[in-house]
Amino acid sequence: MVFAKIVETEKEYDDAIFIRRKVFVEEQDVPLHLELDEYDMKATHFVAYDGDTPFGAGRIRIAEPTIGKVERVCILPEYRGKKLGNLMMECMEDYAKDHQFKKLKLNAQSHAIPFYEKRDYVITSPEFLEAGIPHRAMEKEL
Repeated sequence: MVFAKIVETEKEYDDAIFIRRKVFVEEQDVPLHLELDEYDMKATHFVAYDGDTPFGAGRIRIAEPTIGKVERVCILPEYRGKKLGNLMMECMEDYAKDHQFKKLKLNAQSHAIPFYEKRDYVITSPEFLEAGIPHRAMEKEL
C-alpha cells in the first residue's frame, strides 16, 4: 500500500530525513549543513511509504500567519515518474487547508516547475541559485 502522512513518530521523522539525505545530499550534492537546518525543529514533516519502505518526504513551516512554506519535497529516484509526487503534495496541501493556510509558497528547482504548475502553483520570481541549484519561487492560493 502506497500512502503519505504527517510525521508522528521518531521513526517516521528519521525516515523522512533519510529520504532527504539520499536525494538532496547524496544525489544532488547539497551540503548536509544546508539540507538539515534550523527550521527542521519548527516544521511539520511528511513522509511517504510503499508498505514499510519510505520513498518520499517534505515539510511545511509557517512563513506568515496564513502562509505556509513548502520545502524539501523529494521522491527517491526509483519511485519517480509514477505520480507519487502528487501523493506527497496532496497530503501537504490537505494539511495546509486543515490548518487554515490561505496560500502556500515554495522554491521549486527549475526542472520541477512543470510539476508544480500542474498543481496550480505560479512562478513569482526570476531564477535564482539555492545550494548551487537553479530555483524559482512559486505560490498557490488555497
